[in-house]
Amino acid sequence: MKWLAAFGAFVLGTLAAIGRVAIFSGQTASHLLRPPFYLREFGQALMNVGYLSLPVVGLTTIFTGGALALQIYAGGARFNAEAVVPQIVAIGMVRELGPVLVGLMIAARVTSSIAAEIATMKVTEQIDALVTLSTNPMAYLVLPRVLAGLLVVPLLTGIGDIIGIMGGWLVATQTLGFNSAAYLDNTINFLEASDIWSSLAKGAVFGTIATLMGCYFGMGSGRGAQGVGRATKSSVQAAAVLILAANFLLTGVFFSS
Repeated sequence: MKWLAAFGAFVLGTLAAIGRVAIFSGQTASHLLRPPFYLREFGQALMNVGYLSLPVVGLTTIFTGGALALQIYAGGARFNAEAVVPQIVAIGMVRELGPVLVGLMIAARVTSSIAAEIATMKVTEQIDALVTLSTNPMAYLVLPRVLAGLLVVPLLTGIGDIIGIMGGWLVATQTLGFNSAAYLDNTINFLEASDIWSSLAKGAVFGTIATLMGCYFGMGSGRGAQGVGRATKSSVQAAAVLILAANFLLTGVFFSS
């Protein structure tokens, strides 16, 4: 019966972790319409999550778009279907690769940064100092970062989609011999409004997950340098897995028909 006990302990631990995250999320949301509001912290979070993430998002998506064009062209050549490159690159970037890549880059860059920053503040007792000064850490540290992820990551996703499509266009026109005007026309005519809105919705969900996990593991960090390192590692792992799981669920919701 040891395997059954181990399985039961795993299930109970998983349910307990889900409950803790749900309570943490509820506490964060409870401060959304309740003053005070820390606009300076919110502005800094917008800068960190959004503007400073543009270089890594741009580089990731442009190379992915170019590689996608090469792969689709090579695969389509087996069936004399090379002409579908612009359509498949567009739908692949907008529906799936754009939001997922942006979400994972935010998890790698922003989630780790948030977790390490908040965990260090906890270790050095700065969070205790905030409480002493009658400042709620959830409202001061967590809400501005989560709200920034919710609002900014969809914009990053839209920019990443465009850059990824341009990467495919660049490779197709400069290497594969496609006509530039025809490539762009095929891309624009093939995409639908639902593709774009689903991409932005995924970006909002992924941004919320990434920032929330960074805050959650940072606030729950253990003491010492090992606690900070463990919180940073766990936050990135959890954010990446949850982003991929959420992508699967959202894809089923948006495109199941």
